[in-house]
Amino acid sequence: MVVLSKIYTRTGDAGETALGDGSRVPKPSLRVEAYGTVDETNATLGLARLHAEGEIDAALSRIQNELFDLGADLARPAMEKDHEAPYEPLRVIASQVARLEAEIDEMNADLEPLRSFVLPGGSALAAQLHLCRTICRRAERLAVALMAEEGCNPETVKYLNRLSDWFFVASRIANDGGRADVLWVPGATR
Repeated sequence: MVVLSKIYTRTGDAGETALGDGSRVPKPSLRVEAYGTVDETNATLGLARLHAEGEIDAALSRIQNELFDLGADLARPAMEKDHEAPYEPLRVIASQVARLEAEIDEMNADLEPLRSFVLPGGSALAAQLHLCRTICRRAERLAVALMAEEGCNPETVKYLNRLSDWFFVASRIANDGGRADVLWVPGATR
């Protein structure tokens, strides 16, 4: 599907980049900001995986691949023209969102309910997952703005929304099933 034999092309030197359909847009465009922030989420997830193992690492690996798919989805505008593409464009689908929901429910089932907000921290993995969560939320906000201004696949917004929740619940799992969560104490330093 992709052949990268030469890494630099000089085609972006004037401040534009190519989208998935071949059209060119300014690099600070909303679409590029959205899929760029998805890429940032993915890079941060790579750091989190340095502290993960077993089932959680396998899930994070799958999510990294799905984030690349999601970025490709956002990089290709005009879903209504997908039928004109020389190949079927890669789009996030509802079953991927549903799978995240099922995984969240499964992970959350054994956790004690929270009585306070959780501060990012605890274990190294939990702290990294919180960073993933916050960057994912920014990607979601950008995708929502993109949907309003230019249009995009609504499933990308849903996926990012669920994924940030997934990261939150996974961070609690990484904090000894929530027992090592760092809880917010309102007004603690007054």
